[in-house]
Amino acid sequence: MAATMKDIARRTGLGLATISSYFNGGNVREKNRAKIEEAIQELHYEVNEVARGLKTNATKTVGVVIPELNNIFCTEIITGMEDILRNHGYATIVCDCRTDKRLEKEAVEFLVRKRVDGIINMPVNGSGSHLEAFKKTGKPIVLIDRRIKGLSCDCVLVDNEKAAEDAMELFFANGHRKIGIIAGPKDISTARERLSGYRSALEKHEIPVEENLIYYGDYTIQGGVRAIETLVKNNPDMTAVFVTNYEMTMGAVIGVNEMGIHLREDLSMIGFDNLQFARACSPKLTIISQPTEKIAREVARIILERLENSKEEQGASEGITEKLQTEIFMGKSIGRI
Repeated sequence: MAATMKDIARRTGLGLATISSYFNGGNVREKNRAKIEEAIQELHYEVNEVARGLKTNATKTVGVVIPELNNIFCTEIITGMEDILRNHGYATIVCDCRTDKRLEKEAVEFLVRKRVDGIINMPVNGSGSHLEAFKKTGKPIVLIDRRIKGLSCDCVLVDNEKAAEDAMELFFANGHRKIGIIAGPKDISTARERLSGYRSALEKHEIPVEENLIYYGDYTIQGGVRAIETLVKNNPDMTAVFVTNYEMTMGAVIGVNEMGIHLREDLSMIGFDNLQFARACSPKLTIISQPTEKIAREVARIILERLENSKEEQGASEGITEKLQTEIFMGKSIGRI
């Protein structure tokens, strides 16, 4: 017969309240903690997580919903978050929605059925409708990389406008004026912010914004290929291009290679994320790099703080936004005019 908490109480001489506090993460004296852990080993006691979850309404699990599991930006953040959450006794359930709003909604519904204690989401659905039901439970939601207008919850992202402005200033410093941009989907806040930074940088230098130099991509590799082919075809005088996410950066590099265009000599380029890919390019690609380790730490810190608060406190509090800074890793993909 499996050991029970009463067996541990008899073995240690401690009260059930003390043992219950230990299993529920409460404060227990160190000498009592040692006694309980020794008894657990001797009795081969196993915690019934399902029963404990029903009693405490906490499953010690956090749901994570991301657009693409093969996205290096997503995987680096997930890895960092998991390590921190695991060290605090939380498991994670990761759902890949394939950048599909319907699958994203189904993923959240699945996590609700699993009774997760909180959700971390890099949203595909910009309306936030997929999170409305979970929001009503009072459990915490933390968004990564993208904000949802009208949804009061925590968010960790980078200063996307400044990232784009920094990229443009680097082009300007090398004499470029005909600069294209491969932007993201119009309904994603991150994409809008990066495009806004592109526009404001041009305006600051009194350079007219030419709409034919703007291509709205879909955050995929093949979309990056299509984008660079279209920009080059429609803008023979374009001397530089800024690509605003990793997959499209890879696609743009593939596209210029297939068209026989030489980076730096024929066309200058600044991409986004993945230093290892940038180093593998010839010439080495200049990129805007997001601080994935810092993002992972901030997301984990915020959701752990929320999980320690009561449901009433979570429901009453306003969401906070943590905005981190990007870096430029210099390569040799920018020529001087």
